Amino acid sequence: MRKIAVAMAKGGVGKTTTAVNLAHGLAKLGRKVLLVDCDTQGQAAKFLGVNPDYGLYEFVIGKDETGKALYKKDTLYPCRNNFWLLAGGIKLVELKHWLGEKPRLERQTALAKTLVPKGSSLDYLIFDCAPGWDVLSVNILMAANEVLCPVALQGPSLEGLKTFFGYLMSAQRLNLGLQLKYILPTMFDQRTNHSFEILRQLRRLFRKQICDPIHYNVRLSEAPARGKTIFEYRASAVSAEDYNKLIWRIDNDGKK
Repeated sequence: MRKIAVAMAKGGVGKTTTAVNLAHGLAKLGRKVLLVDCDTQGQAAKFLGVNPDYGLYEFVIGKDETGKALYKKDTLYPCRNNFWLLAGGIKLVELKHWLGEKPRLERQTALAKTLVPKGSSLDYLIFDCAPGWDVLSVNILMAANEVLCPVALQGPSLEGLKTFFGYLMSAQRLNLGLQLKYILPTMFDQRTNHSFEILRQLRRLFRKQICDPIHYNVRLSEAPARGKTIFEYRASAVSAEDYNKLIWRIDNDGKK
């Protein structure tokens, strides 16, 4: 099973859009995928048009807010064929408090120990990470072994990438198997020189990790409001083609 964290220090770079479309695209190939929403905003469920009763908080704690014990399978929401969601949301604030009270080693590795599927029940575990750095962020990077870093080709994007590298290096001291595998340029606007300039810099700095960019596209921003992935909303959109390229690359990397 491959465990990929979609992570970046800066918000608004397309992390959830990427995590949701990557997970659904892999599921469409027949891969069994679990998407874990690690953000208190709980956007992944909204993007997919679902409303799970339980999520990551209940999965880790093992009970609901009334104290009723839950099986882990009860917290996994089947949102598409081959595709399950562990929802995020405001309850993750309580989960962070719960983790903060644990001894240091247990506090940092709770997710890694809990998210252990039986046998070959999953092919991919995708983490949709929140921006910033806290106890839950540490847990995610302890549980993952690959990082996909979306970088918006707008504004001071490289500053956010520099900040994230500081977080990543701290995590790699504890998780020696963690690798930065993919740099994904997002919001590529061919009408602006700025997008091309940032893309050139990224290609120079990350020759192995750089992926083909995700073009800015109105359909991509409309799809979440309909509770659909780009493949369901407008499969012919340029951004759908872009995400298909990313999915093909990631899936084929796993076959090498």
